Parts: sequence; structure tokens; C-alpha cells
Amino acid sequence: MPFFKELRRRKTNSKPENTLPTASAASNESNGTVPTTKSSSTLSSFYGSNSVSTPASSIQPNQSNPSLTLTINKSGSTVNPTPQRPVALGASMAGNRNSVASFNSGPAPKPPAPPFAPRILSITDNSWVNQKVLLIYGQIADPSQKALDGTLTVYHHQDNFPVTMWPVSDSHFKALVHLTSGPNRLRFDFHNSSIPAQSSWMNINFLPTTTSPPIHLVILLGKDSPATFDAVPERVQREGNDLDIALRKFRMAAYLWQAFTGEQMYRNGFGRRCFRFEEEWQSGTLTFRDRESGQMRSEAKIHVVRSEKTVRELRDLNLAQQYEKATRKGDLFSIAMEAMKGHFKPTQGQKQYVSVLLLDAHWDTQSKIVTGHAALGGGSNEIQLAIFGSQALQSYPSCLEEVVPAFTDCTRTDTNYVANDCNESGSNWEAANIGIGAHLHEVGHLLGCPHQESGIMLRDYLTFNRTFTCREPYSTRTKSPGMGLTLPKDECGWHRLDTLRFRFHPCFRTPADIAISGDESVRVWPVENGKVIVTAPTGKPTRYEIDMILICCLGIHFVEIFASGDDTCHSWIEYSSNVDGPSNNPPRQVVLTEDDLLSRLAQDRKQKRLRLSIHSVGQGNHTVEDFSQLKSKSSVVKMPNGQTGFKSSQLGTSQQTGSRPEQVILESAMKQTKLLTSIRVYHGFALDGIEFFYEDSTSQLFGKRGGQAGGSDFLLGTAFIPDSCCFG
Repeated sequence: MPFFKELRRRKTNSKPENTLPTASAASNESNGTVPTTKSSSTLSSFYGSNSVSTPASSIQPNQSNPSLTLTINKSGSTVNPTPQRPVALGASMAGNRNSVASFNSGPAPKPPAPPFAPRILSITDNSWVNQKVLLIYGQIADPSQKALDGTLTVYHHQDNFPVTMWPVSDSHFKALVHLTSGPNRLRFDFHNSSIPAQSSWMNINFLPTTTSPPIHLVILLGKDSPATFDAVPERVQREGNDLDIALRKFRMAAYLWQAFTGEQMYRNGFGRRCFRFEEEWQSGTLTFRDRESGQMRSEAKIHVVRSEKTVRELRDLNLAQQYEKATRKGDLFSIAMEAMKGHFKPTQGQKQYVSVLLLDAHWDTQSKIVTGHAALGGGSNEIQLAIFGSQALQSYPSCLEEVVPAFTDCTRTDTNYVANDCNESGSNWEAANIGIGAHLHEVGHLLGCPHQESGIMLRDYLTFNRTFTCREPYSTRTKSPGMGLTLPKDECGWHRLDTLRFRFHPCFRTPADIAISGDESVRVWPVENGKVIVTAPTGKPTRYEIDMILICCLGIHFVEIFASGDDTCHSWIEYSSNVDGPSNNPPRQVVLTEDDLLSRLAQDRKQKRLRLSIHSVGQGNHTVEDFSQLKSKSSVVKMPNGQTGFKSSQLGTSQQTGSRPEQVILESAMKQTKLLTSIRVYHGFALDGIEFFYEDSTSQLFGKRGGQAGGSDFLLGTAFIPDSCCFG
């Protein structure tokens, strides 16, 4: 029987040709070690590396469909596999009831992350963001157990952006991640000389906003400007000081503003909302490799505008903001405003937001003044404007790879060529703080923020570097070693009141936000028992909205409380919850009392006069100069029928030249049988008077009959308005 013995032996030793790997094997392969480059503890080593290994593909070979696999027979030829009939889920388990898989169906459990794999703490997996450059913060293992230094390497989605490297200090790291529209699968590698490289993955979804007005970036030049900026000779030789490098540095600074602000909004509970920039398809500058390869990307557009003034006129000492004897310190803002109006040509109702870099700012070594520079922000109904000089531009990073080196560069400021602005930028990293941070301060004014008790809108931008680095170098400003380890709690930030202003600002609108009416009105009036009612009405609804009763209430956003003599706000009341989304509905009406307001002030301020600044969701703002006077007897009106009326806080605030106080109480408000049928407005270039006509042919005149002959008549309709509506 030798033949049967040999046949049995062959059958026992044979293996199926198309066996799939087990679940545990597939799991181990997909989470195995990937090839990495030589570890480095400093970011500067990145520049010496000509090539960085590409991360392993996220599509594993053992995860392919087995029906696509070709079998090789003994003769060497390929044999197509036999097609298999699709099997319904659970059918295979029915044929093998004793199988362990029948009791544990589903994917294999996810293996634990490697112990030293980077952990991202500032954002969760599968989050949605609306900004191109994202700031992240994380840790390696447990810093309290073992503090490690090394390098974090960031691999971007599908290699569509070059690898970037960021320092790890005492197991903490911060990094800026470039995102492309849509889903982004990111890989983070930790490199350390004593530990094998370990990796973690994260998915971030980037949805660019197109529903909000952008902030335009502009470089303003004199009409005869050579388009250069102040820089020391070594810088000029290494990177230049022409318009090209100025564009790259200004663009990178703007993305730092955006990354900083987006993170601050998230920390304050308002989601990852942020302002956006106008972008265009151009040669990429956010990585130095794009300049070498000529890679095109959609990045922030910077307008280059020449004013009607010469460089000499712009550098006049009488225009220099820092010159004490200057007689026209505000003229640079006016010059920039006129140039922006001429360039953007805004029309009524189309507000533009513009941040301007004055490239012709110059350190005058004789007068020791930065000429051609002003740090101002504000605007009009047409253009909201921020301006700042270029005196610190040489210290700015021009790409992502230069961010950490720029904020750790201890090179002393050479005042033979560049300014030590306010004697607070004695080194390059401190100059970068002043330049980038103070310009962001003016952008805050552009967005409606006043000065605050702390944060960017004070002078906390002097530590702007801490947002992007974990180590701080020696400070010439404080004449002391910088903070050793800079954690999120040590960073500067936007004040809470700034983020409240940003929450419903048009520039911070996201695609998920509900459209807000243009009604900015806020009404304030006293009532009985010393109470004051504040309302922010809805906007005028359309006929469709009235029929469907779908009216979005704007509501009261927050109230700032000032004691007499306060320049900045120290106490406030918020009416918007921290929940970011459609469910966040501020109240349309609130009641204020003096006792409640005083309880929110410090003890030394409770005896002073109260001033309130009331803000609505619709970006309305109303100031009550004296709360006690508003609720006093001076606001009470005795009606002819004996009833009591109350004057609104807006009453009498016009105070125009030649105006006189006048008061009319509508008879229809006191007599239910008195029907108001029409209103006639007397006007020319201004309002002269209003006359109210009743059904019984009587009328009441407020003001005078002047202006256009006959005035303009408005008949009152009988449309049904729901009780929930309130018109401004």
C-alpha cells in the first residue's frame, strides 16, 4: 500500500494556497513599526536633510480582496481563482456552531497605542476645522513619570504637503499642521535617540468657509517706494529684504494669527471658528520646499497697493506715531484709508475688513524714531482697517519650518540698522513678538475689540512666542532667562470679552451658522421697582416667515459693567451659553437690577456710578451712561389718563446742534377706540417731523412740517404679526 501512504502524507503536509491572515496577524501588521529617519533633537537638523522617508501606506496588502489574488501553480503559470458566491452576514457562522468566531463576531479589538506614541490633547479625532493651518498641542507618554526630549515629525495627508519637524521638550510638543480641503489623515512620529520611533494617527476634516467676509491683507507702498524694508546686512545677504520676502513673511504672520485665534475660540467654548483670508492660486510659500519646486497652492492673497504719497511724505516725523512732538499722528491711518477705498471701491452696505502692512516704515538712526509707522485700528461703515509698520519684519518667519527658529532666535537687535521697538525687542524673537503680536492687536480693533485688562488687547502679545514653542530663550526685555517649559496655561490669549465679540461677528461665521438679521437695535427702558428691561428684537421677517412663524430671535449677547473712571471692563454678564451651535439661543429680553450689577463689582468700585455697554447677537451695541439715573424719577412720565410711563434710555440722545426737546404721547396708546391709520414723514436731507393721523380725522405732530412739500405718507396695514415678533 505504498501509494496510499504517500498520498496521505502529501495531503497532511499541504497548505491552502489562498489562506487569509488571521485577525490578530492583520492587526499587528497594520500597526507595525514604519521606517523613520535619523532622530534629531533640534529643528535645525531638518534643514540639513535632503530626504525624509515617506510614511507607510494606510492600505495594507493583507487587506485586499482575496478574489483579486492570483494563484501560481507548480508549472509557474497563473491561475485565476474560482469566483465565489456572496455570502450573507452570519451565514458562515450557521454552518459552524461550535466555532469561537460565532460568539465573537465583528472586528478584532484595536491594539493599545505604543507607550511613547504622540498623544494629541488639543483636538479630538475626526474633528472639523475651518482654517488651513492648525495649531496642535500634545504629550509623549506621561511627562510626570519620564520627561523626554526629541523631535515630532508630521506627515501630511497623502504627502500633499512636505514633512515638518517640531521639537519635543520634557515630553511636551506644539506644532502647526497644514490641512487641505476635506479629510486629512495625519501621522505623528516621535523620534528620540534612546527609544525606537513610535507613531500615532489622527483624522482632521477641513471645511473652508466661504459664507463669511474675509480679512484682506495689503502691503502699502509710497508711489516712489523701492519696496524694501529695514534689515541688517546679514539678513539682506541671506534672504533679502525685497517685496517677495515681505509677502512671504506677512502671509506667514497672518496664518499665525489665524491658528492662534482658532485655538483661543475653541478654548473659550465657541468651537473652532476663526476669521478667514481671501485666497488665490499662486506659488506656495508656507513651506520652503514649494519655493524650490514651484508648487502651486491656494494661499492667502496679499494686495500690493501704492498710495498717492511719496516715501518722503510717509516718513515725515510729524506723521510718526511714536514721535512726541508729531502734529499729525493720525494722518497715516487716513492715508491708508483713502488708499484702501481707492483700491477696493466699497459700496454702501458692503463692509470690507483690511489689515495693512506699511512697508516703508523706517528706523531713523538720527532721531531714534520709527518713521512711516503707526499702530492703529478702527474704521467706518465701509472699511474696517488695521495698520502697522514693517520695522520688525526681518524677524518674522517666512514659512512653517522657520516658526520655531524665529521664536527662539536670540540674535541681538542691531540698532544701527533696525529698531528696538519700545525698547522691548532687544533680540530677534522678541522683535517677532512685538511685530506679529502688536499687529494682531490692531486687527482686534479692526474686529471691534477695545483695550482689555489682559490678553492681546492689552500687551500680552509680548509672550506671543509661547503659543508656538515649548521653550523660551533669554529675554532682553526682562533681563532674565525665559520660562523653561511653556504650557498652554502660560500662553497669552484673547480676553474672554474679545471671544464673546468674535462669537457672532460676521468674519467668524461658519457654514453651519444660521443667518442673522441685520437689525442691530438694542432697547433699554426702566420699569417698576427699580428694574430695567433690555431687549434685542428680531429683524423684520419676510411674509413667508410670518406665515410659517419661523423667526430667528437675535437676543442679548452680553453686558459689560463699568464703574465710574474705568477705562477697561472688569465685570460682565454673559447670556450666551458656551455650547457652539444652533441650540445656543440667547434671551431676547433680560431684566437688570442695580443690586445684581453691584454684586458683580469689586468692593472698592461698588460706590461709584455704573455704566453699561450692552451687546446683542446682531452686533448691536448700546451704552447706558448712568444706570441709577435711568431708573430714577427723571425717567417717569405721567400719562394724561393717570397711568405711568417710562422713558427709553435712547430718548434724547441725539443732542444735535439746534435741536430742542419735544414729547408726544400717542392718543392711540391711551384710548383703545382711537385707531391710528397713517403716518406722514416731513423730510428733506434730514428729518423735520412726523405726523400721526387717526380714523376720526385728527392728528398729532411731532417736530415740524418742513422739508419736501406734503411729506411722505405711509398707510398702516392690517397684516397678522405673531406675538413673538418684535420690530425695530
